[in-house]
Amino acid sequence: MAYVATRGGEHAIEQAERLFRSDFGTIDQERVAQIRSSLPYLVDRIMGEASLYEPDLAALALAQAGGDLFEAILLLRAYRTTQPRVGYAKVVTQPDLFTVRRISAAFKDIPGGQILGPTLDYSHRLLRVGVLTGEDFTPEPVTAAENPAPATQPSLAAWQKEQGLIAGTFADTTASEDIPDLTRQPLLFPVPRAHKLQSLARADTGGTLALGYASMRGYGDIHPTVNELRLAEAPVVLRHPRGTEFSAGRVRVSQAEVISKSKNLELGFSATLGWNEVKVIASATLDRASSQANPHAASTEEFVLYHTEPVESSGFCIHFKLPHYVTFQSSLDAIRRVKADTEAVSRQSTTSEEVAS
Repeated sequence: MAYVATRGGEHAIEQAERLFRSDFGTIDQERVAQIRSSLPYLVDRIMGEASLYEPDLAALALAQAGGDLFEAILLLRAYRTTQPRVGYAKVVTQPDLFTVRRISAAFKDIPGGQILGPTLDYSHRLLRVGVLTGEDFTPEPVTAAENPAPATQPSLAAWQKEQGLIAGTFADTTASEDIPDLTRQPLLFPVPRAHKLQSLARADTGGTLALGYASMRGYGDIHPTVNELRLAEAPVVLRHPRGTEFSAGRVRVSQAEVISKSKNLELGFSATLGWNEVKVIASATLDRASSQANPHAASTEEFVLYHTEPVESSGFCIHFKLPHYVTFQSSLDAIRRVKADTEAVSRQSTTSEEVAS
């Protein structure tokens, strides 16, 4: 595909950007703080799809983009590329997670128990229209539990393996620094499992939902049951150059295991930065579906991973707005030539017929 560089019109381009930003007003620290506190799940989605955990920067990107998610993700990914890598965090396992929500749709009495945590799953969806007429909506405070759940919870998949219900788990003893990094290596097929999970972790939520739903409702062999879903905070533990380990804090993470009910109980897995339940359930379904012997086209690794990449897919779609004058005019010229040649042949044929008669 050819592109054409345009010159001139710099003033118009500058004014177009000013017009776009004029709707936002002044962006200051207060606005960024308000976005971070009032839209935490949206901020989480941006961090997950940008693969950079920094709530303030994600909120700033959202403010600067005027709420355009793809633009905000692009801004945060671009910023990420400018930052040096200072180290590798210690590998985190499920029992290490500070668990806020943990449920299973496959087993009622799981080791550690079900923890509902923050969710609207069992609530009525009512729009609080009174807010528009000055009636504030203040949520009821949480009542402290008499017997709070432990901060950490065991792995359900490990318990299932002990019971002989599944063949294995996703345990990996690879050191952090030896795990292949999708942000520094190209996506080549067939992909290493680490690259597949990393790609799904930063994939577009809507894209994974669409393809995961397609697989669930028949365009594939997977009708999943949620084996375990967790919203948690993962400790970030780094090793100092002198050898000591220290904590750099915690980051919000989501993870899901789905189990298929085919010939054998097989697990699909997904995890991402931030709390985003629908994404990890859909992505875990796609992980399991793409591992089938003959996956449906909509759940093959190449189809899924290429078409759920948010920055590349949105960028390719949006670029069609840019000038394509040369290529389009070239196509028009070709159409005109074909049309002229066809008319010439038609006239010549008519003339030959008249002479023959």
